Amino acid sequence: MAEIIWTNTAVECLQGIFDYIAADSPSAAHRVVVGIDTKIQLLQGSPRLGQRYEAIVDREVREILYGHYRIAYLLQSETRIQILGIYHGAMDIDRYLQ
Repeated sequence: MAEIIWTNTAVECLQGIFDYIAADSPSAAHRVVVGIDTKIQLLQGSPRLGQRYEAIVDREVREILYGHYRIAYLLQSETRIQILGIYHGAMDIDRYLQ
């Protein structure tokens, strides 16, 4: 089982998603955040679940999708994963990951 470590940026991203959705529907915000976390937990057993983010060649950055969100993570080893951020699909993810 891989250990999942959240960066401060990833925590801030998730909080921002929650706050944005909660302005209209706290229950929907809760469902989305739980869904994102559930998707991330899948990485514990399958660290290579996501596709390789090809724009970065010096580190193994990968991403998985949840709804409209891209979850970027760094595969540090088969037993250690660092969540880098959670970005809406309309965002320019290159700006945040380079």
